Amino acid sequence: MCGAFLFQHIGVSMHFTSNEETTKMRIQGAVIKEQGVTFAIVIVKKSVIDNRSEANDAIIAFRPVFPGIPLVLMAQDHRGVPTYFGRPDIAKFMANVPLHVIPWKEYTIG
Repeated sequence: MCGAFLFQHIGVSMHFTSNEETTKMRIQGAVIKEQGVTFAIVIVKKSVIDNRSEANDAIIAFRPVFPGIPLVLMAQDHRGVPTYFGRPDIAKFMANVPLHVIPWKEYTIG
């Protein structure tokens, strides 16, 4: 459950599936390849992106899910406007991409 605590702490919206052997968490994210760069996006709460330390912790926590590729976080404000945190070139690029064209999917952790 230590992993579950970490993901709750960084404000990730999760669903848990449990049985006697394992606890699994599901997150919303996307893997994108654009202009020769492959990177991942994970949706988190706005409060995570607003806190640089928590945002960096979240990126570290999600690296095992998306090994070997850069990772950015995305959160929406109360109007639905996205904000990105992570590698500056990717965050700047994503700020101009409409949310509906991002290939979101659910990823299972654990």
